[in-house]
Amino acid sequence: MTASSDPLRRHVRALLTEPQAHLTLEQVLEGFPLNRINERPAGVPYSAWELLSHLRFAQRDILDFMRGGEYHAPEWPAGYWPGKGQEATAQAWQAELQAFEDDLAALLAILDDPQTELFSVVPNGETQTFLREFLLVADHNAYHAGQLALLGRLLEA
Repeated sequence: MTASSDPLRRHVRALLTEPQAHLTLEQVLEGFPLNRINERPAGVPYSAWELLSHLRFAQRDILDFMRGGEYHAPEWPAGYWPGKGQEATAQAWQAELQAFEDDLAALLAILDDPQTELFSVVPNGETQTFLREFLLVADHNAYHAGQLALLGRLLEA
C-alpha cells in the first residue's frame, strides 16, 4: 500500500495541512499586521512573534524526537518559548514562518514514507508512536493557530 492510498495517512496529512475544524496557519497569517508582531495586548501573556516562535520550536522538537539520533528534551515549559523581551522584525517573522513550513514538509515526508509504521514507537520514544506524534503536532498547531487568529483580531482593533 502506498502512502497516498492509505486512508489513515491521507486523513493525518489533511489534518496537518488543510482547514478541518480550524483555519490553517497560512490562512491565519494572511494579512497579519506585521508592524505589531511584538505587541502584547492587555491581558495576553505573549506576542504574535512569541507564539509563532513557540509553534516553530515545538514542531521542530517533535520532528527531532521522531527522527532519532541524539535527542534532549528542552526544559518544560520555559525551553519551548523565546526569552522574554526578544523582539522580531518582519524579516525574522518570515524566516520563522519559512522554518515552520520546512519542518512541516519534513514531517510530511516521514508520514508519506511507506516504511514509516504509524503504530510503531518513534526512535527516541518509550511508548510514543509515529501516529501519536503526528496527531500531537496537528493538535498543537491548530491550538496556537487559533490563538494567533484571535491575537490578529485584537491587534487590528
